[in-house]
Amino acid sequence: MKRAICIFLVVGTLAVYAQVLDHDFINFDDPQYVTENLHVKSGLTSESVKWAFTTSSFSNWFPMTWLSHMLDYRLYGSNPKGHHLTNLFFHIVNTLLLFTVLRLMTGATWQSGFVAALFALHPINVESVAWVAERKNVLSTFFWFLTMWAYVYYVEKPHVKRYGLVVLLFTLGLMSKPMLVTLPFILLMMDYWPLRRVKFEQERDAEEIKGENSVKRLEIWRVVREKIPLFIIAAGSGIVTFIVQKSGGAVQGMEGLSLSARLTNAMVSYLEYLKKTLWPEDLAVFYPHPGNALDVWKGILCSMLLVGITAVTIKLVKKAPYLAFGWFWYLGTLVPVIGIVQVGAQAMADRYAYIPLIGIFIIVAWSFPKLVENFQYKNMALFISGGILISGLMIITWIQVSYWKNSITLYKHAISVTDKVYPLFAKVHINLGTAHQDKGNFDEAIAQYKIAIKIRPDYSKAYYNLGLISDQKGEKREAIDYYRKAISLKPDLAPSHYNLGNLLFQEEKLEEAINHYKAAIRIAPGHYLAHSSLGNALVEKGEMQEALKHYIEIKKLKPDFLPSRKHLDRAILGAKKVEEAKTTPLPLP
Repeated sequence: MKRAICIFLVVGTLAVYAQVLDHDFINFDDPQYVTENLHVKSGLTSESVKWAFTTSSFSNWFPMTWLSHMLDYRLYGSNPKGHHLTNLFFHIVNTLLLFTVLRLMTGATWQSGFVAALFALHPINVESVAWVAERKNVLSTFFWFLTMWAYVYYVEKPHVKRYGLVVLLFTLGLMSKPMLVTLPFILLMMDYWPLRRVKFEQERDAEEIKGENSVKRLEIWRVVREKIPLFIIAAGSGIVTFIVQKSGGAVQGMEGLSLSARLTNAMVSYLEYLKKTLWPEDLAVFYPHPGNALDVWKGILCSMLLVGITAVTIKLVKKAPYLAFGWFWYLGTLVPVIGIVQVGAQAMADRYAYIPLIGIFIIVAWSFPKLVENFQYKNMALFISGGILISGLMIITWIQVSYWKNSITLYKHAISVTDKVYPLFAKVHINLGTAHQDKGNFDEAIAQYKIAIKIRPDYSKAYYNLGLISDQKGEKREAIDYYRKAISLKPDLAPSHYNLGNLLFQEEKLEEAINHYKAAIRIAPGHYLAHSSLGNALVEKGEMQEALKHYIEIKKLKPDFLPSRKHLDRAILGAKKVEEAKTTPLPLP
């Protein structure tokens, strides 16, 4: 039976996800993670490995994720098929691990298989699998389940080596994505159910309570003490993540988003995830954050409902411990990404539910058999209803996976199903416009950028992209106007300064061009192209020694880049003449 379930899980997952092998990279994060990341493209070199362990790119620290991308690039190069295959491989392995761990803990083969099937085939998990940039999600979950398995192994026969394995796998998981900070709490819950290492007083009779209070306290202290090293590691990871995200500008301050707005969105999102789980429609790559526009009463109503459900699960903890286990799994594992500490511009994201919804799947898998246990044909009812549910999910998931074929299909779908009233939704139109622009479909791209501006008039990226298209079409005057507008809205946009400088240089407005090149370098000191263009402009102005400094800087930043030979020779010759003039005595009158 175990083998049959595993075969179904593998075949079923392949049936709905195999199409990703023909999918492209997405222009949302994939370029930064893979296709345009020079460190990843260099493969597993000593320099790239060092970078993986020291970089805070994407306002996070996840060296294991970077190493996996580097290995993929070494194996598959820029072919997206291999990168998608790795994500799919981890999703299948995660599914099998989830089934194995649940069965080991509970002994319930069918329920464990049903949870694994929901995890494997629910459409809300498509984002985590079909998006190459979400490698961090499937990889960290791999280590999450391995840590659970190692903990069960440790509980069977406690030993320092077995505990060391738990710590190692947990640490590797945090190095893949800090989402695992809540795992020690899950291990504590496992001690109550299903491992039954701890019992509460209401589960003991009066004599046991009277004679074993001290034993009970020892039991609780023992299981908590075991987790202290894990809590310390999790706390360290959380602190590092917050510092890195704060320094990288990913964390929004209270001045931009009030605490009330964050709490309201968090409460609403808890219920919204449940809604999308029970009725998976209108799934999209981006759900814009409503900001301070969300009605507070909605948050209050949702929080009351959440408290009510929590109270019921606690009340039934003796009769149905899986309810509390699953519910607190869901509530707890969503805490790092629910938006109290707001990171990014999204209100919620399907990828955030990859681990949390396992708690809901556990509730479903263990509750339904209880509901029909007195029904004469319960086995048939469970088999038929489960088969219908899984079949329906497979169809919906297959359709959802097809939307991830490329950037254009993905964003068109998002636009068709997502609430577009919030300004942050302009980001989707920008991404769709960029996808069209990359294909050379300039008219479609311009239309999307103008829609983005209509939704959000202060969106500098839209004006910048319009400048790029105008420049490509040879409409220099329009391009200059768009770049100026982008800079007026976002003065620290280095590419706008650089491109505007190039156009002004072509119009022989040297002084103004030089100012914009300097601004680009001030914002992005490693912008070697700006150093090159600034050097060229300084040569034309006659400032040879200053120009030579920038050409020398280019050799440090990018040794394989060769500046304009004409300008470089003029700079060297001019600087040499200046030095000679300094050392040659002036002729007497």
